[in-house]
Amino acid sequence: MAAVQVGSNLSHKIGKDRHQHGVVAEEIDGLIRAYKDGHVERPQIVPCVTSSLAPELGVTSRDTVIDKFKNIWARFYVPIKFHGKLPLLVYFHGGGFCVGSAAWSCYHDFLARLAAKANCIIMSVNYRLAPENPLPAAYDDGIKALMWLKQQALCGGADNWWTSRWSFSDIFLAGDSAGANIAFNVITRLDSFNAGQAAAAIKPLKLKGIILIQPFFGGEARTHSEKYLVQSPRSALNLAASDTYWRLALPCGANRDHPWCNPLAKGSVKLEGFVKFPIMVCISEMDILKDRNLQLVASLGRAGKRVEHVVCKGVGHAFQILSKSQLSQTRTLEIMARIEGFISGTRSPLSTTVHNLM
Repeated sequence: MAAVQVGSNLSHKIGKDRHQHGVVAEEIDGLIRAYKDGHVERPQIVPCVTSSLAPELGVTSRDTVIDKFKNIWARFYVPIKFHGKLPLLVYFHGGGFCVGSAAWSCYHDFLARLAAKANCIIMSVNYRLAPENPLPAAYDDGIKALMWLKQQALCGGADNWWTSRWSFSDIFLAGDSAGANIAFNVITRLDSFNAGQAAAAIKPLKLKGIILIQPFFGGEARTHSEKYLVQSPRSALNLAASDTYWRLALPCGANRDHPWCNPLAKGSVKLEGFVKFPIMVCISEMDILKDRNLQLVASLGRAGKRVEHVVCKGVGHAFQILSKSQLSQTRTLEIMARIEGFISGTRSPLSTTVHNLM
């Protein structure tokens, strides 16, 4: 759900302001303003960039349309020098389901560097945003992206510049914040739609793992980190902003114990039947989502899942794409190395492990 750092607080405001569109229903200062008449404003505080990259990165990038009617598209990142077929990482950007783009400069830079470091092809999906397209639209777009990939594997894609280089037996789903939530719920929905046989639904693609970076989940009951972890005025996520994103994204009438928001709530997905391939969860020590992320890891472990989690010390939400501090830059390189190891290690047995990046 990564939001962005702005000069003013991510303050939450409800409804007294008036504009040509009438009453403001929800607002996160500097990021999104939703009016009761349905109009939505999103200041462009992060620039959108083309797919061009500096040659020294050793990665080439292009955009590809997945569904022109719903404006679903993807930006591909392909290492120039490689040996054999490369694994493919399907990535969903953050933004609370309400803001963000695969063309945002911060994601373009991060994913290009990750493709080079992890030696994998990355497909960064641009999905529909709430509140104009509330959930499950983003999940449906994620499934559509996977089904489009399936067709490339079955029929041979016209985009030979990357389809000749990928291994459709080595597919990973990943995302940060709301994007991690999308990756998680894409799998649960594929399972539910196909009688617990998500793997069969996307053959010949073979999913090898899920990477959840600061996954954006919530709940009606507050965790300790949500209540007491003090956030700086420039934090990418505070509790008021989190609540606003959920009000804008969830179906009308749903609260934060809806299964899409709280997978650990009563009546939510049964984790025992969740995917059997490895899961990696990246957690930030200074993130209000820290405790909720740790609860998810513990529940996955109790359900017998193959789960690995990494705690990044001294950094907050979305540090890997938004913060330019020396500590954040160091932690970003460490996270990239952990992701590289996770991808390359999926052919080996993986036990439940924890790593603290000091």
